[in-house]
Amino acid sequence: MSETPPNTLQYRFDGPEDAPVLILGPSLGTTWHMWDRQIPELTKQWRVFRFDLPGHGGAPAYPGGSVTELAARLLATLDAVGVQRFGYAGCALGGAIGAELALRHPDRLASLALIAASPRFGTADEFRQRGVIVRTNGLDPIARTSPDRWFTAGFAAAQPAITEWAVQMVRTTDPGCYIAACEALASFDVRAELGRIGVPTLVLVGSDDQVTGPAEARTLVAGIPDARLAVVPGASHLVPVEQPAAVTDLLVRHFSTAWQPAYDSTTGQIAIPAAPVKPVLAAVPQQTTQTAPQSGPQTGPVAEIAPAAVQPVAEGRPDPYDAGLKVRREVLGDAHVDRAMASADEFSGDFQEFITRYAWGEIWDRPGLDRRSRSCVTLTALVAGGHMDELAFHTRAALRNGLTPNEIKEVLLQAAVYCGVPAANSAFKVAQQVIREETTPEE
Repeated sequence: MSETPPNTLQYRFDGPEDAPVLILGPSLGTTWHMWDRQIPELTKQWRVFRFDLPGHGGAPAYPGGSVTELAARLLATLDAVGVQRFGYAGCALGGAIGAELALRHPDRLASLALIAASPRFGTADEFRQRGVIVRTNGLDPIARTSPDRWFTAGFAAAQPAITEWAVQMVRTTDPGCYIAACEALASFDVRAELGRIGVPTLVLVGSDDQVTGPAEARTLVAGIPDARLAVVPGASHLVPVEQPAAVTDLLVRHFSTAWQPAYDSTTGQIAIPAAPVKPVLAAVPQQTTQTAPQSGPQTGPVAEIAPAAVQPVAEGRPDPYDAGLKVRREVLGDAHVDRAMASADEFSGDFQEFITRYAWGEIWDRPGLDRRSRSCVTLTALVAGGHMDELAFHTRAALRNGLTPNEIKEVLLQAAVYCGVPAANSAFKVAQQVIREETTPEE
């Protein structure tokens, strides 16, 4: 396979060259092999295009930090091979990419299937916290617990080969690309835009999915005008692997019936009818037997990775409040900012607005230093001033901004020389406790 450029994705085709193209998108931590069991049946009708996320399955480690960027890379890849119009089925992060395509590039998409997907995946804090754990401990803790998130307990116990395959698939992912993909999920939120998805959509979910379960699926169905719901009993998050026959049957039925292009003589273009269809709950019989995937992951290279209305601060200059609030949430976390905002009253509200606008909108959002550097400066200043309460949440922020525990240690050691040993002694105690809390993987 030739080298993949930074703006495209690693891919493969299966099926007849003259058939319509159906794209299968993977979830975070998996490779295109998660779809191996669907290929024999799907290739009877479609030319199936599978792709790997950056740094997954041996793909080049060019991190993509947003769903928009990943969708753009997929389109660039499709343009390079001459694919203009296609059906799309994606699992989890792959589903987010599918929703992005439906919203931003509806002319390219004929029909859509969202599997184990959500209009918003948990909270931004959860995924950024996962990034901190990977940056500190590597991918092994995430890999070891992936079967618990992906499969039902009975399936994992009965299928040790598939369980080990899943662990190795995550373990061989590039850590920097995994962290970037976590950031992509952290910033993904299309809840307010679901009504603009105009293609026929199948929303498919495992009944026992604890990551993006039936509740999230029903949110998608309620928001997308032409959507149907299918719940697969006895399956968890990675439902195409756990119940491959059921998923294959649902995909065949959906894309065979919902993919109905019509020629518009006015525009001279192919269009898809978008008449709303009431959601239908489809319960799919559980598959009782399963064997391990025929081929596992490839080993790849490992590399690093509602505010109150305010007045403009100066005529002709944008108010930095909104940008400041965005940066503040990204650095300190939604939970911290929400607590600070909720506790603000008539007395302290102006102060919260002040620090959001000036500290975060004017200073932290300046382009002259990256966030890692600003965290180093901030930690040192807090040590010098003896501000241990703020040191605690800025230690968390430093981890989120990409500093490792060793780098934080070096900042505090240097601060001991210039700010004093007693201040650094207190700082080490605070930072040590925060680092333990933030970097210890959940069992």
